Amino acid sequence: MERIFSGVQPSGNLTLGNYLGAIRNWVKLQDDYESIFCVVDMHAITVWQDPEELRRATREVAAGMLAAGVDPKKNILFNQSNVPAHAELGWVLNCVARLGWLNRMTQFKEKAGKHKENASCGLYVYPNLMAADILIYKATHVPVGDDQKQHLELARDIAQKFNNDFQKEVFPLPEPMIFGSATRVMSLRDGTKKMSKSDPSDYSRIAMTDDADTIAKKVRKAKTDPHPIPEAVDGFEDRAEAKNLMNIYAALSDVTLADVCQQYGGQSFADFKKALTDLAVEKLSPISQEMQRYMADPAEVDAILKEGGERANAIAQPVMDEVKDVVGFLRP
Repeated sequence: MERIFSGVQPSGNLTLGNYLGAIRNWVKLQDDYESIFCVVDMHAITVWQDPEELRRATREVAAGMLAAGVDPKKNILFNQSNVPAHAELGWVLNCVARLGWLNRMTQFKEKAGKHKENASCGLYVYPNLMAADILIYKATHVPVGDDQKQHLELARDIAQKFNNDFQKEVFPLPEPMIFGSATRVMSLRDGTKKMSKSDPSDYSRIAMTDDADTIAKKVRKAKTDPHPIPEAVDGFEDRAEAKNLMNIYAALSDVTLADVCQQYGGQSFADFKKALTDLAVEKLSPISQEMQRYMADPAEVDAILKEGGERANAIAQPVMDEVKDVVGFLRP
């Protein structure tokens, strides 16, 4: 069976973007691939995190994955810091990757902004740790959003350079898996920006923990434009917010954007928003309720993560031992 690795950062509440862009796809894949899913808490500390909040958020992300249908018996579900091989391989890959490669990473430039001299070293080299996350399991496929394709290409470059440097085929070159019409869900307040857990406006995103009333309020306040809904996909030029809402509807209902245009073309956004609200509530409310059940029993979540960490470590440690032998580390 081919092997998948993917992860989510525990920084802020899980959003509709996390669900449509990642978690829902994992659920669809879990019967066809050996799947390893990770709460990447080591990536989260590239910016400062309150320790208690980090623990709570790690449990919440795991709870969201479980509530959405990730089966911890079929898959491995764990938090990254419980498998030391991630950090060990990350250091080795720091010594394989080239500065020029990291300097091309657009996400660092976006996150560090004008103050990159004050950014943590971890934020700069975290694509190397992301490569280690994937390669330590010799994953063959990685479900990614469009914004992560560059990091996966870097992981492939690092794997290839490692194999070439040591003249051994240690790592496979992982392939990207990109899905559907809403792989990149945009902000409800600005259709040119990705829906983000870190956006200061709570109305920019739908959280997986939102109740029906909150979802309705956020959809109602979502930015649109005064024009009717287009009847074809080519009618979205300069209408980023309109396209985003219709993409969300298409993804939630498992149809194409063209199908949504055909169904709602010519109507007002007031009517469309009512339909989108009903659909979002129908799809997300059961997940929200199940998340609350898991969060009320943190011991259950911790037990699942502990078992998943043990299973992940059983795969990762032999790979790390192989890497040490290939690199030339003495293992007396």
